Amino acid sequence: MRGLMRQMLCAVLVCLGSLAGWPAMAYAHAGESGVAILVYHRFGDTVADTMTVRVSTFEAQLRFLKEHGYHIVPLREAVAWLRDPSAPLPPQPVVITVDDGHRSVYERLLPIVLRERIPVTLFIYPSAISNASYALTWDQLRSLKQTGLFDIQSHTYWHPNFKVERRQQAPAEFRQFVHWQLQRSRQRLESETGAQVDMLAWPFGIHDDDLMALAADEGYVAAFTLEARKADRHARPLALPRFLMMDAYGPAALAHMLGESAAQPTFVAKEAQ
Repeated sequence: MRGLMRQMLCAVLVCLGSLAGWPAMAYAHAGESGVAILVYHRFGDTVADTMTVRVSTFEAQLRFLKEHGYHIVPLREAVAWLRDPSAPLPPQPVVITVDDGHRSVYERLLPIVLRERIPVTLFIYPSAISNASYALTWDQLRSLKQTGLFDIQSHTYWHPNFKVERRQQAPAEFRQFVHWQLQRSRQRLESETGAQVDMLAWPFGIHDDDLMALAADEGYVAAFTLEARKADRHARPLALPRFLMMDAYGPAALAHMLGESAAQPTFVAKEAQ
């Protein structure tokens, strides 16, 4: 029965992908090259800051992926493959993630996602939602989830800089602080949206063995950094790399990134001092 259900699901995904003009997904092993996980932050008509990607740039990136046979897959499917390489995943897989919960996700990204029928994972820090002027509201976040194309995961509760917090707190106090950030974020996101929250994006990409152990204690099965390379089966589950996307990445830069990631310059988000 499970095998039949999987075949039916794959058939539906193939149809949806074909309707949107994306290459039909022939689910097989993704190969040794791994999965390219992209991370965006904000979208707009102009480049307001280093984290803003113009809508026109994002659409050009999507065209490149479509024309060159890449398959945009849900993050959860990619993580399942990384944990079990026998799990199905199409060739040339790419994952789209968006950090922080900026309102442009609803205003600018949503229409593109609906048109292209592509899955997106949002990493949210709940303290900003319905509070900060730049952020989504809870109603908007629930609407995004209801499309079936957006998954919602944790970015801690208020996006702290763990390097700074560790310097300012005693060891036991710091551990308690991290536990609270990870636990409170998951609880709030699950209660407000009904999402299954078991994945985490490290704020500023900051992580170490101690932080990963604390995340595991809180039940997170995967966590993501800002290291610019593909995620493969050798990567640590709680330190999976992602490519930080900027407006400067047109099709040529994206091709270089996906084909020769080792030569791609690494851009690191500015940390709080």
